[in-house]
Formats: sequence, C-alpha cells, structure tokens
Amino acid sequence: MKRTYDHMDAKLFRSIGYEDEDFKRPMIGIANSFSEGIPGHINLRQLAEEVKRGIYRAGGNAIEFGVVACCDGIGNSHDGGAYILPSREVIADSIEVKVKTHRLDGIVLMGSCDKIVPGMLMGAARVNIPAILVPGGPMFAGPSFGNKKKTDSTAVMEAIAAYQIGKVDKQEVDNLEVTAFPTCGSCAFYGTANAMSCSAEALGMTMPNGGCAPAVYAERIRVARRTGEQIIELVENDIKARDIINYKSIQNAIAYLMASSGSTNAVLHYAAIAHECGIDVEEIIREFDRQSDIVPQIATMIPACYDHDMVDFFHSGGVMRVMENIKEFLNLDVMTATGKTLGENMAAHNYPYGPAIETCITTVDKPFAPMGSLTIMRGNLAPDSGVAKPSAIAEESRVFTGEAICFDGHDACMKALQERIVKPGHVVVVRYEGPKGGPGMREMLFPLKVIDGQGMARTTAMITDGRFAGANSGCFVGHISPEAAEGGPIALVEDGDQITIDVYKKEITLHVDEKELARRKAKWQYTPKVLDGYLARYAALARSADKGGVLDYRKVLK
Repeated sequence: MKRTYDHMDAKLFRSIGYEDEDFKRPMIGIANSFSEGIPGHINLRQLAEEVKRGIYRAGGNAIEFGVVACCDGIGNSHDGGAYILPSREVIADSIEVKVKTHRLDGIVLMGSCDKIVPGMLMGAARVNIPAILVPGGPMFAGPSFGNKKKTDSTAVMEAIAAYQIGKVDKQEVDNLEVTAFPTCGSCAFYGTANAMSCSAEALGMTMPNGGCAPAVYAERIRVARRTGEQIIELVENDIKARDIINYKSIQNAIAYLMASSGSTNAVLHYAAIAHECGIDVEEIIREFDRQSDIVPQIATMIPACYDHDMVDFFHSGGVMRVMENIKEFLNLDVMTATGKTLGENMAAHNYPYGPAIETCITTVDKPFAPMGSLTIMRGNLAPDSGVAKPSAIAEESRVFTGEAICFDGHDACMKALQERIVKPGHVVVVRYEGPKGGPGMREMLFPLKVIDGQGMARTTAMITDGRFAGANSGCFVGHISPEAAEGGPIALVEDGDQITIDVYKKEITLHVDEKELARRKAKWQYTPKVLDGYLARYAALARSADKGGVLDYRKVLK
C-alpha cells in the first residue's frame, strides 16, 4: 500500500525536511502518551525511538504525536479522579482527529495505564487502519510489609490506615513510601493497567510479550522495535484494526481475563471497545457472564496473592502461557498483530525464562479457583447488572449479609472512615458516583484500601455505582446499574437496610419489599451537580456502566 500525496501535502512535508524518496513510503503515526508525571509512561519516549527505528528499517516514515494521559493513582487521591474515565473518550477522539486529518496509513499506539490503553484501542477500532499497541511494561514490586511478601503502591494506603489505628509506626509508613516503587513502569500489581495491557496481547493487538515484559527489561525495547517493523507489514497486507478486534478476539480477551484474575474495569472497557466495532454491548456483558461459569482462574499475582508480582508472571510465561493453558476455550483462528493467527503465534512462541512458577501460573486441571475471576451480578439492587471479582474476595465473605450505611459520594465515605464510623457488619453504600452522577464514575480504591488497613476487609462489604481498582480486594460490587443519578434502586437504600451479596449465585439483594421501595421512589429527588467544561459535556452524554460508559451522541443528533 502506497500513500498518495497531493502537492500541498508534499509542500508542507518538504518544509520539515522530507525528500522525494520519503513520499514513496507509508506514513505511520505514533500516538505517544509519554508523560513526565506518570511512572508507567516515563519510558515511552525511549521506546518511541525504538518504534521509529523499526519503522525506518522496514521502509516507512514515522510521525510521532502526543496523546493526553492521566495517572489513576494521582487523580483518584482527590476530586481529579472524576476526569479519569472521561479521559478515555478524549484519547479515542484525539486518535481519530489525527488519523483522519493526516490520512495516516497505520498507527502505533503507545500507552500503559488504566484508561489510556482502552482509549487507544477504542480509537484504533474507530478509525480502522492498521494498528499495534506498545505498552510501557510493569514495574517491579517493593519489599515485604506486614504479612505481604511483596508490596506495591496500594500497600502505602493500607499502611497509612494501619498507622491511624496504631498497628504500625510512622517510620514504617515513610520507609514503605520510598521502597514500594523501585522502578518505573505501570504499577507492580495486576490492576487495570496491567490487565488491559496484557489482555490487549490476548486480543491480538500487541506483539508477543508486549503485554507484560517489565518496563526495565531489554525485551521491552525489542518489542518496541519489532512493532515498528511489523506495522509496515500490516499496512502492506492491508490488515486493519477491526480485522484483529472483533467478537471472536474479544471472547479470547475475556477468557484470558477470567483465567488471570483481571480487573473489574475490563468489563467496562471491553464493552466500550466493542461499541466502537459496532458490536452489541449487551452481547459482551452476556459473554462475561457465560465465561465466568466455565473458565477457571489459573494465574495469580498481586493483589490476588502477595507472593508474585508482574515480573514473576512474565518469567512464568506471561500472557502466552495462560492462553496456551486455556486454549480449549479460545478461538485460535483469529488474526493478530503479527499477521499470523493466535494458533500460529502459540506454536512459534519461545519461553526463554523456563517453566512456569506453578504457584503463579497453573493449568486448568489444577486451578486456583474453579470459577472465573469476574462475575456479572444482578438482583433487585442491580437490575441492569453490577460487577464483582470473586478472586479478590475471601471465601468466607463471598456470601455476605450486612446492614447498609449510605454515603452520597466518595468523599463523604472517606470522611466517615477517617472518623471510624464504619464498623464490622456494615455494607458500605457509595452512590451518585456513576458516569452521570459522579460524574465520571470515580474509583473507590482508597475507601476500600482504608477498610483493609483498618482490619475490616473480611467483616464489611462495599457496593457502588462507581468503579473499583484492579488492586482492590474484599467483598465489593461495582458498576451497579442503573446508577443512583438515574433513579436506580441504589438511590433508594437507607441506613439500616439489610443487603445480601451472594457471589456464587451472582445475586445482590436489597431486603426491602416492593411497596416500600415504591414509596421511597415517589419521594426521591435528585439535583444534578452544577458542572462546566468537559465534565458537563461528559455527564450530559455518558451512557450507563453496563453500556461501557461511552458517550451517546444520539441525544444531540436527533
């Protein structure tokens, strides 16, 4: 495939040094979300140079451009967290704008973290040109702390909560803050960032090892360079993003997430990616539900266990090892970024670090858990669905009945936790944090981590129309739909109501009769927050969590 330039194109490119020979080469965009403010993206400038080297080596031209990127860990510590999920749509939009304006022949997507990876995959699916993703890779874990063999960034939150109740001293907290982040890279735990990067490999959108090779490894550089070479082959063979991202490959990504204890956020993101491909989002929710019954959990790392981090996962064979071990559940004939099928990639893959660490990656006949790692929950409290993560819930807490204690928003919940108002036996209800109500569907990472640090991880539960982080553990259900701002049942819960969460039955039940709920609904009132700027537009257009939280432009195009 050769790009056709008109005289104006040529004139403007000549002004930046292009020559006749350059106009015979395909033009490859590099969408780089490098940022000096994000640990998982600080190495992307270096990796972009390797991508360029591969592009030039294979006969192409590279055009690097910037894409906005936000760090969840920083944003979620204050009200800036409202922008995290909405930033996903900005990323997809920016890729569309650049590709369409400059008529790029192909694109390399460079991003590592929670909303950046899905935003880039959404953008690639939307513009539907040849595309490959290059994540920056995970960081190493920190030293042991408490009963945890390895630590990560979230351990600092737990340590602060433990300090509040006198379980550790201030010097221990200060030391952990320094040592829990020993290298650059996406967070050491298997949270949304690493789950999305790894599942992108399972989807077929990264080169082999692209999902989990550590940020500081030479293999990460080799993956970047190979990607630059390979994008030219995809352009020449006209293999576009949607030739790779389709229903069958999304099924593979879901199977991988089930087997590896992926983040609950992945449900939201794959629904949104499917939406960009024209796939019915409800089909994706049903597929998560179906696979949760049949695909066992065969990989475990932080936070499912604290014996293994992402480096151990990579040494054990990473994404490809998991895929090979669950191949009976996969579509092996799907196309991938290598230009070959998944089955062909598996047959050719090499595992240089040796056999899997059996306590990190096992086989389907010896699973860590017989049920999938993500569960779609329903019931009178979540008529349209909610999402739980059984692998993050202690077995004795997977059926939990408790007394509701309600908070209208993340900050009110955090204040109550600091004042030690939440007690064992409570089901903490955090509402008006959905896509519209938040707005932006903020994560409840910090409240749940404080509960853990205060020693109540197994004696309390939390439900929300917001989200949870991949690093969270405890009995929790997020993405409850309809959200409170749309008058969903979660808006009608009152302090003292009994709530049951039954992960085995996939049910979440509010023990209040229908007549009483109808009486409360008749009295319910909601006043939206006064917003301006991007959040005002997002709140006006955002669809519910069970629809992927995507923007619904049909509302303004009628």
